[in-house]
Amino acid sequence: VQLQAYGGGLVQHGGSLSLSCAATDSTFIKSNMGWFRQAPGKEREFVAAITWTGITTYYADSVKDRFTISKNNREYTLHLQMNSLKPEDTAVYYCAAMRSGYYSNYASAVSYEYWGQGTQVTVSS
Repeated sequence: VQLQAYGGGLVQHGGSLSLSCAATDSTFIKSNMGWFRQAPGKEREFVAAITWTGITTYYADSVKDRFTISKNNREYTLHLQMNSLKPEDTAVYYCAAMRSGYYSNYASAVSYEYWGQGTQVTVSS
């Protein structure tokens, strides 16, 4: 499956942004999905994940109660609603998919086989 992330941009501290990730085929339906981010000079870090059904979600402590991940299996899209943004949220955000029907450590980047190209999110102070 190929993934295309979009929706990044520049926003002020306290603002909101919505990221989306479009998948190319129906293998998306049975794929557990995640969002990661990478700030300059830092390692890629886990942000949020969602099971293939869209029922169970997981969040990094740093974004819990501010970000919401969701999955639309009819439109093959993954979303990340980001509220109350902080300057430390500035990073390139990547969507990722596990192999269809596969489950592993949702917070580890090595669990994901397919990656989008990334979209820049910049939060000004």
